[in-house]
Amino acid sequence: MSGHVYLIGAGCGKYDLITLRGINALRKCSCIVYDALTDPELLIYAPENAEFICVGKRSGKHSAAQEKINALLVEKALAGHTVGRLKGGDPFVFGRGGEETAALREHDIGFTVIPGISSSIAVPELAGIPVTHRKVSRGFHVITAHTADGSRDFSQYAALDGTLVFLMGLNALPDIAEGLIRGGMSGDIPAAVISDGGTYRQRTIRASLRDIAAAAVSAEMTAPAVIAVGDTAGYDFSGSPETGALYGVSVTVTGTRKFTDKLANLLEAEGAQVRRYSHVRVERECDIPQLDGYGCIVFTSSYGAEMFIDDCRKKHTDMRSLSGKLIAAVGSGTAGTLEDAGIYPDIVPERYTVADLAHAVCERCTGKVLVLRAKLGSGELNRVFDERGVDYDDVRIYDTRAVPGIPPMDCNTDHIVFGSSFGVRSFFDGGSAVSGRTRIVCIGSQTAETAKEYTVNAVITASPHSAEGVLDTIKGEHKK
Repeated sequence: MSGHVYLIGAGCGKYDLITLRGINALRKCSCIVYDALTDPELLIYAPENAEFICVGKRSGKHSAAQEKINALLVEKALAGHTVGRLKGGDPFVFGRGGEETAALREHDIGFTVIPGISSSIAVPELAGIPVTHRKVSRGFHVITAHTADGSRDFSQYAALDGTLVFLMGLNALPDIAEGLIRGGMSGDIPAAVISDGGTYRQRTIRASLRDIAAAAVSAEMTAPAVIAVGDTAGYDFSGSPETGALYGVSVTVTGTRKFTDKLANLLEAEGAQVRRYSHVRVERECDIPQLDGYGCIVFTSSYGAEMFIDDCRKKHTDMRSLSGKLIAAVGSGTAGTLEDAGIYPDIVPERYTVADLAHAVCERCTGKVLVLRAKLGSGELNRVFDERGVDYDDVRIYDTRAVPGIPPMDCNTDHIVFGSSFGVRSFFDGGSAVSGRTRIVCIGSQTAETAKEYTVNAVITASPHSAEGVLDTIKGEHKK
C-alpha cells in the first residue's frame, strides 16, 4: 500500500513563518524531503526517527535535478512512507509543486498541498514595503529572474502597473534594471533589495532603479534576495523595534530538541534573535534495574530523570516505594524534571558539576548507589566514587547520537551555545563551522575544553551550568 505525500509550504526565512497546518502535517511524516532554503529548525517538528533528505535547490549550490526529486517522492511514497515535501515559500509560487503533483498523480499516489507564506509578499512586508497601497499600487506582479529558456529580457515588464517583485534575481539585477529602463520605466522610480528576508540576517537597501544594481554591489547583498520595484518600494512601514536585554543579539543554540527549545524560549523572551540547530538526539540503551537494595539513586541529567519517570509509569511503580532512598540530581534542571513528577531530590550540589554531585552523594549516602546516566558520561563520577570506596552500579541507560540528514551550518551569530562535549564534536565533525566573530558559550568545563580543541574562538563557560546560567552569561557579556 502506498503512502501519502504532503507538499508543505515552509514559508520564508525563519521557521516560525510556517503555518500551523504545515506543522501538524510534519508531525505525521516518516520521511522529510526538504529544500536548502527551508529553515532546518522546521525538522524538529518531524518525528525523531524520521528520515531527512536534503535536495538542495538553492542558487549557486548543487541541487538534485527536479526529475530526481519527483522520482524520490514517488519511491518513498510507494515504499509506504508518509512523505513531507518541505518547500521554501509556497509550493506553487515558483516552487515546481505542479511538476511534483503531476508525477504523484501519474503513479496514483495520494497527496495534500499545504499553502505557505510566499517571500514575494512577506519579505517586502518585513522590510516595511507594502506590495499594494491605496492610490499608489492597486496590484503587484511576481516575476522569476530564472526562466526555462534562459531569457533575460526584462523590458516587457516595464509597462505593467503596480509593484514588481522579482524572485531569485540578485545576479540578474543589472539586467533587470537596464531592461525596465529600456522598456520605458523611469530610472528614478524607487527600488529595493531585501537580502535573507525573514531571518536575523535580513538587510534592506533602497535606491532609484537606475542606481539599485550598483548599491547592491556596494552593500555586498547576498542571495537569497527579493527585489521590489515601484512607488511602494520607497516606503518604510517597518514596525517598532522589540525590546529586551538581548535585543539585536543573535544566538545559535545547538543540541537536543529539548535543550534547544528550552534555551531558545528563554533567550527570545529577552529579545534575542535565536537560531536553533537540533543536531543531537537521545536514544535509550537499556532498561532500568529493580530498585531493591539501593540506598541512593543518582541522576546526572534531566534525560535520565525522564526515562526513570517514564519507566516508573509504565511499570505502575508506586512512588511511595522510593521512601527511604536518597535522590540526587546534578542541577536545578534535573531536579525540576523530578519535581514535576512529585519526586523531590534530597541532594543537589551548589555547583552543578558531576564531581560536586559525586562528593555530595559520598557525604550523605551509606548504602549502595544506582547511577542512571548517559553512555558517554563523565569518568569524574567514577573516579570520586572509586576513591571514596562507594558501592555503586553505573547504568548507562541512554546514548546521544547525531541526527542523520541534518545539513551542516555556517554559524555567523554573535554566540553559539553547546550543552555537551558530544554536541561539540558532532557539530564540527559533521562539517559545521563558526565565524571568527562568534563567541562560544558552553555548559560545563569539559564541554568548554572540547570546544577549544576545535576552534580558536573565545570560549566561555556558563555559570551556573544550566540553561538559565547560559542566559545570564550571555546577558552579562552584553553589559560590558
